[in-house]
Amino acid sequence: MVPSPIWPPKAADRGYRLFTTAAGPVTADFAGNRLLQGITLAYVLLWLALAIAPVNRFDWFLENLLVFFFVGLLAVTYRAFPLSSLSYLLLAVFLGLHAVGAHYTYSKTPFGWWLVELLEWERNHYDRVVHFLFGLMCSYPLWEVVRRGTRLAGWCSYGIAFAVVLAFSGIYEMLEWGVAMILSPDAAMAFLGTQGDVFDAQKDTVLATGGAVIALSLIVLTEGVGRASGKARPPTS
Repeated sequence: MVPSPIWPPKAADRGYRLFTTAAGPVTADFAGNRLLQGITLAYVLLWLALAIAPVNRFDWFLENLLVFFFVGLLAVTYRAFPLSSLSYLLLAVFLGLHAVGAHYTYSKTPFGWWLVELLEWERNHYDRVVHFLFGLMCSYPLWEVVRRGTRLAGWCSYGIAFAVVLAFSGIYEMLEWGVAMILSPDAAMAFLGTQGDVFDAQKDTVLATGGAVIALSLIVLTEGVGRASGKARPPTS
């Protein structure tokens, strides 16, 4: 296990930076962070627009329960444990795509029907797309949490982030099943969005896993390139 001495940031590194990544210092300065303000405003406006007259209000509410908890958690922990602007951007994009699915219900999302016509699929795969993007877009923020919170780097941090993505994906599928068990048949079908596929949960988890593998592979690659370029850079006098 290799320590990663990047958290908390040193006093000399606490200057304002518009775009930050997990590799550098971050500050809890929302009032001065125009990029984070823009990301937050864009997501809030999209969410509010999609909260108006959803296709199925009850399903919309169920789909947003975890969003309320997660966004609240990010807000409460921001000052004590801020993340990079790249992580917040990825999370906002993913949550925005989820908001679209919650508005239309996942099985009726227009983008999914467009894919059906384009690729000649037999079902609306928007839910599968979002499960894949969960692994692809949420692995980086989770990796950053592991890296900053545990001071671990290298393969330990990648492995923990990968395991957390798989755990969250599996737990979500179990929560879906549990909620569906207490709903009426129509409400359960709208919430689950299986569209007749008995292996829907397994396929969703596999897609989230694939997204995580791609994301973490890109992180490994960029970290390796960064280390190589750092070694190749001539010393400054």
